[in-house]
Amino acid sequence: MISLDLQKEYYQALLEKRTDYEGIFYVGVKTTGVFCRPACPARKPKFENCEFFETAEQALLASFRPCKRCKPLSHPNSVSEVVKMLVDAVEGDTEKRWKNKDLEELAIDASTARRQFKKRFGMTFVEYARARRMGLAMKEIRSGLQVIDAQHASGYESGSGFRDAFSRIMGAPPSSSQHSTVLKAAWIDTKLGPMIAISDDKSLYLLEFVDRRGLEREVERLREKTKAAIIPGSSEPLRSIEKELTDYFNGNLSEFHTAFTMLGSPFQQSVWYELKKIPLGETRSYTDMAESIDHPSAVRAVARANGCNQLAIIIPCHRVIRANGDLAGYAGGVTRKNWLIEHEKRMANKKDLT
Repeated sequence: MISLDLQKEYYQALLEKRTDYEGIFYVGVKTTGVFCRPACPARKPKFENCEFFETAEQALLASFRPCKRCKPLSHPNSVSEVVKMLVDAVEGDTEKRWKNKDLEELAIDASTARRQFKKRFGMTFVEYARARRMGLAMKEIRSGLQVIDAQHASGYESGSGFRDAFSRIMGAPPSSSQHSTVLKAAWIDTKLGPMIAISDDKSLYLLEFVDRRGLEREVERLREKTKAAIIPGSSEPLRSIEKELTDYFNGNLSEFHTAFTMLGSPFQQSVWYELKKIPLGETRSYTDMAESIDHPSAVRAVARANGCNQLAIIIPCHRVIRANGDLAGYAGGVTRKNWLIEHEKRMANKKDLT
């Protein structure tokens, strides 16, 4: 039974379309018979016409049907068939320079492709395809291919056009990119909302909820530290973490094995290593953390290092709470933090019973 205070909190989140409550609750609307996710764009019902549930299954069992606008039985921001088709098409011919007539041949409206890619990736389809070509061009230049060859392989007949596009997307002209790095970024849908993951071909560098406070600054700092271009794409670490996150949220994985790299000061890394030692289903206070790294007076510094963690869930900063038991802050939202802690407690209890 959800308490009245919690129902009021959920209702406020519903009014504000709070994405950080995704997966935390579902709301059944008594007047329409449908149930929705927190960020549903539909007109909001009155509080007295709402019934709140912790899972979609509970809403279904209460005879509510899924809303056709927010589709609560699918992942938030799940990939549309148009996006899937075009991503596959780009991968099938990475050198192609796409035009509206190419979309027409696939029976896809250009404005639909533009809108859906903008929503999904923050860039239009044409920008996505161009970024993919540029990323491959950079990889070839770094492997020793001449700039003119990379230019032709990317579908650019004009040398100046190639250099301008390359510089705009990658942040550096082709001739100075031999020692640059390419990082690939992917969106991963989870029960608690979409996450962004960034990696090279060997290691994961960032994993965050897409609505995390200050995410843009985090990505920019990563770009500066690695001196890298970040483009949409796929890699073994990205495929690995997507599978592991699915297993984690389903309650079937308690330890991550995807290779990752921590970029931080020696002090920050000491805190992050200590975070990894906190057992599943348990929490520690900031004071406990400071004492465990032999810096008992550095409680605030520990809290700052905790907040600088760029690998959410993998490095479990959500397991650190205040000494009085309060959850304190969490960049992904306190409601997510509470859900993750309770989820891990259930997994730990399940392990104890088996």
